[in-house]
Amino acid sequence: MPELISWSLSTQAMLGALLFGYLCGSVPFGLILTRMAGLGDVRNIGSGNIGATNVLRTGNKKLAAATLLADALKGTVAVIAAREFAGLEAALISGLGAFLGHLYPVWLKFKGGKGVATYLGVLLGLAPLIVLVFAAIWLGMAKLFRYSSLAALAAAVATPVALYLSGRPGVASLFVVMSAITILKHHENIRRLLAGTESRIGDKG
Repeated sequence: MPELISWSLSTQAMLGALLFGYLCGSVPFGLILTRMAGLGDVRNIGSGNIGATNVLRTGNKKLAAATLLADALKGTVAVIAAREFAGLEAALISGLGAFLGHLYPVWLKFKGGKGVATYLGVLLGLAPLIVLVFAAIWLGMAKLFRYSSLAALAAAVATPVALYLSGRPGVASLFVVMSAITILKHHENIRRLLAGTESRIGDKG
């Protein structure tokens, strides 16, 4: 039976969930971890992004993995905590907040990452089985083409469809919005993919 979302939360509760999620998502772990490791400002290399793919261009795979995990978990924490206190509706709003917080962190003058890891973390908190769909598509595309951006775009397109088919239309609606934003945030990558100049996975800055 498909889930039912009543959207009965008060405006104050919705804003609170959004703000909580935003603050969770706005922590720039890629920047923090690279600085702690003595590698300087990750925004000065590669794409200038604060996410795990750009951290990987430092040559430190463990640091990139730690960034990926931290950026994902901040989305998961935002969702689980909000659902525990105020239900599914709050979890959806908090998840969106976490995603937007990573993309537009106030601490970095609203210049953040592309949001893929946080997207995945939100998905883990709301529909853990669909993470397997995302991961399978991402890994398959990455192995075939070695473009992180292309793999992320393909997985982002498939995720809302998988959610809807699994009987989660409410969660699917959230991910339609998040996937659309993800595609828009990758507009430069899309241009480079079409031009054949996009960096491949493992390329250093």
